[in-house]
Amino acid sequence: MTPSHPAPPTRPRPAPVTWLRGAGSWIRSAPGTYVWLTALFVTTVIVHQMSPDFEEDFLRQRSTNIHELSQNPVRVLISSAFWIDGGEWLPYAVLYTVFHAPAERRLGTLRWLAVVAAAHILATLVSEGVLAWAIRHGHAPETAANTLDVGVSYALAGVVAVLTYYVPRPWRYVYLFAVLVVYGVPLVTGATFTDIGHVTAALIGLACYPLTRHHHRRLDRRLQRRPHRRLHRRPHRRLHRHETKPPSAQ
Repeated sequence: MTPSHPAPPTRPRPAPVTWLRGAGSWIRSAPGTYVWLTALFVTTVIVHQMSPDFEEDFLRQRSTNIHELSQNPVRVLISSAFWIDGGEWLPYAVLYTVFHAPAERRLGTLRWLAVVAAAHILATLVSEGVLAWAIRHGHAPETAANTLDVGVSYALAGVVAVLTYYVPRPWRYVYLFAVLVVYGVPLVTGATFTDIGHVTAALIGLACYPLTRHHHRRLDRRLQRRPHRRLHRRPHRRLHRHETKPPSAQ
């Protein structure tokens, strides 16, 4: 007989390899978030190559202001979501990872995209509608109709708000209070049209509760399909009539 050799011990993976695999798995679980974030990185690099005057004029043509919305509403509603005013991409990478990615993982890409689109589009229309009313009644200058308004903050506010329904109780109420404070206080103290848009987007995110119920129903179905454990006992061997007991050892 050949002597059996013990299996060689498995070598643990280096920490950087484990982190890279974990990061790759996280990114693949939220593809919409990171495709969007990659597009924002590319456009931010492009903006950094522009002169200040050209940059302002370029972004203004892609702004969701009253003038552009009256000319090309569909084009500017889409294009404004791919440019960042200020050129700082890294903070958005953190915010997208903290809020957008978990929302997409829980909602699914299509439902997450529905929340993003609803918050971005409806909050833009509401805030610009309020601004148009203010201009018409003399509460804002007419030059405000051509203001620079690009960015992804309305979509972010909607996603931040819809995540409320995934926070376990009682921390859910603390999180909801924090959301209302973050977006409500600037509205009370400053009341710019952008503050109105942020509050509107947060309320739209809270109104998307029906989209979150799909996750809970899917979780319930998984729990129902999970097989219950059964304790299997070894049945006692019965002696049939034609069998005889073995003689006891003396």
